[in-house]
Amino acid sequence: MLLPIENIIRRDDALALRQALEQAPWIEGIRTAGGIAANVKANLQLDETSALAQQLAQAVLDAVRQHPLFISATLPQKIFPPRFNCYQNSGHYGLHIDSAIMTLPDGQAMRTDISATLFLSDADEYDGGELTIETQYGAQEVKLNAGDLILYPSTSLHEVKPVIRGKRLAAFFWIQSMVANAIQREQLFELDQSIQVLTQDRGTADNEVRRLSGLYHNLLRGWASV
Repeated sequence: MLLPIENIIRRDDALALRQALEQAPWIEGIRTAGGIAANVKANLQLDETSALAQQLAQAVLDAVRQHPLFISATLPQKIFPPRFNCYQNSGHYGLHIDSAIMTLPDGQAMRTDISATLFLSDADEYDGGELTIETQYGAQEVKLNAGDLILYPSTSLHEVKPVIRGKRLAAFFWIQSMVANAIQREQLFELDQSIQVLTQDRGTADNEVRRLSGLYHNLLRGWASV
């Protein structure tokens, strides 16, 4: 499932993040690439151990953890702290799949179920730089505005096309969901969205709303690992 979430952080906050990144020291992104990815990665990345990177990562985490659509779609169990990258001067990241298992700063291992990119530059500020994700329906190109986020399966082949004008700034991170099965997770998401619409229309006391809510929680109970 590819899911764009517009304005997951307020535009003013997105611009403040970008302004902070404009003054940041960057390192070669290839330092954090492993395996095959190291051969296709040509970008800049903020040193994730720096105080600035940790401060900005926490701001992104605070925003996404409060967003109901993000929670409904991902059912997060663990979130890898956001990192930040910059593409310019033909910078790109060729086709690759994200690592299946990553290590959190506290040493815990996490499975990458869902990948997330938070755009911090507007689409018209640069040429190229599309996030291209291979799906069963073909390649899908994504280019959103500052403050918008895209969720996509970490199992997907994807790439960032070369940026031939301007600068593309973004945050990126991964989510381990309580529901590892992507089909089950998508079914729960669709059910939850329908329940929310019906609740607004009929109210929480409606019998069908209660029935569907019960179904949702019982499915979640059976499918989730916590």
